[in-house]
Amino acid sequence: MTDPLDHWARLAGSAVLLDGFHALKHALRFGAQVPVAVTTDRAAALALADELAPDAREALDALLTEVAAASYATLVPRPHPTGVAALAVRPSHETNLRTLAHAPRTAPIVVLDEPRNLGNAGAVIRLAAGFGATGVITTGTLDPWHPTVVRGGAGLHFATAVERMAVAELPQGPVYALDPEGEDIRGTKLPDDAILAFGSERTGLSPELRARADHLLRLPMRPQVSSYNLATSVAMTLYHWSAL
Repeated sequence: MTDPLDHWARLAGSAVLLDGFHALKHALRFGAQVPVAVTTDRAAALALADELAPDAREALDALLTEVAAASYATLVPRPHPTGVAALAVRPSHETNLRTLAHAPRTAPIVVLDEPRNLGNAGAVIRLAAGFGATGVITTGTLDPWHPTVVRGGAGLHFATAVERMAVAELPQGPVYALDPEGEDIRGTKLPDDAILAFGSERTGLSPELRARADHLLRLPMRPQVSSYNLATSVAMTLYHWSAL
């Protein structure tokens, strides 16, 4: 039998870290290839599966290897309360590009324009997966597959297409960008092939994204309230799309 720590060491440079039971559970549900998974307490992890993810229990039983807590702590940035971690194979760039470019789309693509906060990006990916969005694209320097983003997304990167692209490379489709100067979103029906673009938490839309936008929309907001959190804005917009 291959030593899981040796296997981990060989894969760690190229694989996606799944930090915690829930990230591993979600990744398995959406078809991720997981070559190695460890836990500090195999019985407790499988009990969690019985309670929260019976559909993934068989796969978890086959994957999970118990390791010492001290060994586990060397594999992750900070130990997760569930004491579970795994490495998954990242979907290929080409596969994600095909998904994002496929037409006709039946659900929007979310674009985060030059985001800065890793946790916010993860929360948006989790939202997009929940709404069945086609994918999430980031522009700028933030890596949407950074371990902190994957942790914030609870492993749901594998439920939607997640890529980093330049504005000029965005897929075809009408771009609806959220901006305080736009029209009230409540008067607009968002089409299924929409590209929903959100500016950075500090500076809003970049000039390149603003120039690419076909429509500027704003979310309803009480006067004197400065802004919504990025993930909240995405949630409100996706709900508006799904409800009409």
